[in-house]
Amino acid sequence: MLRVKRWTEAGLEYSALLLASLAALGMSAIVGIIVTSVVLRKLFTMPLPFTEEVVGMLMSVSLFLALPLVTMKSDHIQVSILTNFLKRRSRLCHSALMIVATTSGVLFCGWSLWESWEWFNFAFGRGLRTETTRILLWPGMAALPVSIFLTTLILLARHIGWFEVTKSGECT
Repeated sequence: MLRVKRWTEAGLEYSALLLASLAALGMSAIVGIIVTSVVLRKLFTMPLPFTEEVVGMLMSVSLFLALPLVTMKSDHIQVSILTNFLKRRSRLCHSALMIVATTSGVLFCGWSLWESWEWFNFAFGRGLRTETTRILLWPGMAALPVSIFLTTLILLARHIGWFEVTKSGECT
Protein backbone atom coordinates (compact mmCIF):
# COMPACT_ATOMS: atom_id res chain seq x y z
CA MET A 1 0.00 0.00 0.00
CA LEU A 2 2.87 2.34 0.80
CA ARG A 3 4.30 1.78 -2.67
CA VAL A 4 0.97 2.69 -4.31
CA LYS A 5 0.78 5.80 -2.15
CA ARG A 6 4.29 6.91 -3.19
CA TRP A 7 3.63 6.18 -6.88
CA THR A 8 0.38 8.12 -6.76
CA GLU A 9 1.99 11.09 -5.04
CA ALA A 10 4.92 11.11 -7.48
CA GLY A 11 2.60 10.73 -10.48
CA LEU A 12 0.39 13.59 -9.36
CA GLU A 13 3.34 15.81 -8.55
CA TYR A 14 5.19 15.17 -11.83
CA SER A 15 2.00 15.63 -13.84
CA ALA A 16 1.31 18.93 -12.05
CA LEU A 17 4.92 20.03 -12.64
CA LEU A 18 4.65 19.19 -16.34
CA LEU A 19 1.48 21.25 -16.72
CA ALA A 20 3.00 24.11 -14.72
CA SER A 21 6.08 24.04 -16.98
CA LEU A 22 3.80 24.34 -20.00
CA ALA A 23 2.06 27.24 -18.26
CA ALA A 24 5.42 28.95 -17.72
CA LEU A 25 6.26 28.48 -21.41
CA GLY A 26 2.89 30.00 -22.29
CA MET A 27 3.54 33.01 -20.09
CA SER A 28 6.99 33.45 -21.63
CA ALA A 29 5.41 33.32 -25.08
CA ILE A 30 2.94 36.01 -23.99
CA VAL A 31 5.80 38.32 -22.97
CA GLY A 32 7.64 37.63 -26.23
CA ILE A 33 4.58 38.32 -28.38
CA ILE A 34 3.72 41.53 -26.55
CA VAL A 35 7.30 42.84 -26.65
CA THR A 36 7.54 42.05 -30.36
CA SER A 37 4.23 43.74 -31.06
CA VAL A 38 5.20 46.87 -29.12
CA VAL A 39 8.58 47.13 -30.86
CA LEU A 40 6.97 46.68 -34.27
CA ARG A 41 4.35 49.31 -33.43
CA LYS A 42 6.95 51.86 -32.29
CA LEU A 43 9.52 51.27 -35.02
CA PHE A 44 7.37 50.44 -38.03
CA THR A 45 3.88 51.59 -36.99
CA MET A 46 2.71 48.05 -37.66
CA PRO A 47 1.94 45.84 -34.64
CA LEU A 48 1.33 42.13 -34.92
CA PRO A 49 -2.32 41.69 -35.95
CA PHE A 50 -2.84 38.55 -33.89
CA THR A 51 -1.41 39.73 -30.56
CA GLU A 52 -4.66 40.10 -28.62
CA GLU A 53 -6.15 36.85 -29.85
CA VAL A 54 -3.09 34.69 -29.20
CA VAL A 55 -2.24 36.36 -25.89
CA GLY A 56 -5.81 35.87 -24.67
CA MET A 57 -5.72 32.17 -25.54
CA LEU A 58 -2.28 31.68 -24.00
CA MET A 59 -3.33 33.47 -20.82
CA SER A 60 -6.41 31.28 -20.38
CA VAL A 61 -4.51 28.09 -21.11
CA SER A 62 -1.63 29.06 -18.80
CA LEU A 63 -3.94 29.83 -15.90
CA PHE A 64 -5.62 26.46 -16.10
CA LEU A 65 -2.37 24.55 -16.65
CA ALA A 66 -0.94 26.05 -13.44
CA LEU A 67 -4.00 25.14 -11.34
CA PRO A 68 -3.00 21.55 -10.39
CA LEU A 69 0.41 22.56 -9.00
CA VAL A 70 -1.07 25.53 -7.15
CA THR A 71 -3.66 23.18 -5.63
CA MET A 72 -1.06 20.56 -4.76
CA LYS A 73 1.21 23.06 -3.01
CA SER A 74 -1.78 24.90 -1.51
CA ASP A 75 -0.39 28.20 -2.83
CA HIS A 76 -3.70 29.71 -3.89
CA ILE A 77 -5.28 32.66 -2.15
CA GLN A 78 -6.86 31.58 1.11
CA VAL A 79 -9.17 33.36 3.49
CA SER A 80 -8.12 31.80 6.75
CA ILE A 81 -10.22 33.70 9.29
CA LEU A 82 -12.77 30.89 9.65
CA THR A 83 -10.24 28.03 9.54
CA ASN A 84 -7.97 29.66 12.13
CA PHE A 85 -10.93 30.30 14.42
CA LEU A 86 -12.21 26.74 14.13
CA LYS A 87 -8.73 25.25 14.49
CA ARG A 88 -8.42 26.96 17.88
CA ARG A 89 -11.93 25.90 18.95
CA SER A 90 -11.60 22.18 18.32
CA ARG A 91 -9.93 19.64 16.09
CA LEU A 92 -13.35 18.23 15.15
CA CYS A 93 -14.56 21.58 13.74
CA HIS A 94 -11.41 21.87 11.66
CA SER A 95 -11.83 18.31 10.32
CA ALA A 96 -15.45 18.99 9.41
CA LEU A 97 -14.41 22.17 7.62
CA MET A 98 -11.78 20.26 5.64
CA ILE A 99 -14.42 17.71 4.58
CA VAL A 100 -16.69 20.54 3.44
CA ALA A 101 -13.79 22.21 1.59
CA THR A 102 -12.76 19.02 -0.19
CA THR A 103 -16.33 18.11 -1.07
CA SER A 104 -17.09 21.56 -2.47
CA GLY A 105 -13.79 21.56 -4.40
CA VAL A 106 -14.47 18.14 -5.92
CA LEU A 107 -18.06 19.08 -6.79
CA PHE A 108 -16.91 22.31 -8.44
CA CYS A 109 -14.19 20.46 -10.36
CA GLY A 110 -16.69 17.79 -11.44
CA TRP A 111 -19.11 20.39 -12.72
CA SER A 112 -16.31 22.28 -14.50
CA LEU A 113 -15.03 19.04 -16.01
CA TRP A 114 -18.50 18.15 -17.28
CA GLU A 115 -19.02 21.57 -18.86
CA SER A 116 -15.53 21.88 -20.31
CA TRP A 117 -15.65 18.40 -21.83
CA GLU A 118 -18.84 19.28 -23.72
CA TRP A 119 -17.29 22.49 -25.07
CA PHE A 120 -14.10 20.66 -26.01
CA ASN A 121 -16.07 18.02 -27.94
CA PHE A 122 -18.07 20.74 -29.67
CA ALA A 123 -14.92 22.60 -30.79
CA PHE A 124 -13.10 19.41 -31.74
CA GLY A 125 -16.01 17.97 -33.71
CA ARG A 126 -16.47 21.10 -35.77
CA GLY A 127 -12.81 22.05 -36.11
CA LEU A 128 -13.48 25.52 -34.71
CA ARG A 129 -10.80 28.15 -35.26
CA THR A 130 -10.10 31.65 -34.01
CA GLU A 131 -11.47 34.49 -36.07
CA THR A 132 -8.34 36.46 -36.98
CA THR A 133 -5.52 33.93 -37.17
CA ARG A 134 -7.53 30.75 -37.80
CA ILE A 135 -5.79 28.86 -34.98
CA LEU A 136 -7.55 25.64 -33.95
CA LEU A 137 -9.38 26.14 -30.66
CA TRP A 138 -9.56 22.57 -29.39
CA PRO A 139 -5.88 22.16 -28.37
CA GLY A 140 -6.18 25.12 -26.03
CA MET A 141 -9.59 23.97 -24.85
CA ALA A 142 -8.13 20.57 -23.93
CA ALA A 143 -6.11 22.24 -21.16
CA LEU A 144 -9.21 22.84 -19.06
CA PRO A 145 -10.52 19.26 -18.71
CA VAL A 146 -6.99 17.90 -18.27
CA SER A 147 -6.09 20.37 -15.51
CA ILE A 148 -9.45 20.12 -13.78
CA PHE A 149 -9.26 16.31 -13.77
CA LEU A 150 -5.75 16.41 -12.28
CA THR A 151 -6.86 19.00 -9.71
CA THR A 152 -9.73 16.70 -8.67
CA LEU A 153 -7.32 13.79 -8.22
CA ILE A 154 -5.02 16.00 -6.12
CA LEU A 155 -7.89 17.14 -3.89
CA LEU A 156 -9.01 13.54 -3.34
CA ALA A 157 -5.48 12.24 -2.70
CA ARG A 158 -4.80 14.97 -0.16
CA HIS A 159 -8.14 14.32 1.53
CA ILE A 160 -7.51 10.60 2.00
CA GLY A 161 -4.05 11.39 3.38
CA TRP A 162 -1.80 10.23 0.55
CA PHE A 163 0.18 13.43 0.89
CA GLU A 164 0.12 16.48 3.09
CA VAL A 165 1.27 20.02 2.52
CA THR A 166 3.92 21.30 4.94
CA LYS A 167 4.32 24.91 6.03
CA SER A 168 6.88 25.54 3.26
CA GLY A 169 4.41 24.32 0.64
CA GLU A 170 6.27 21.09 -0.10
CA CYS A 171 4.35 17.84 -0.31
CA THR A 172 5.27 15.04 2.08
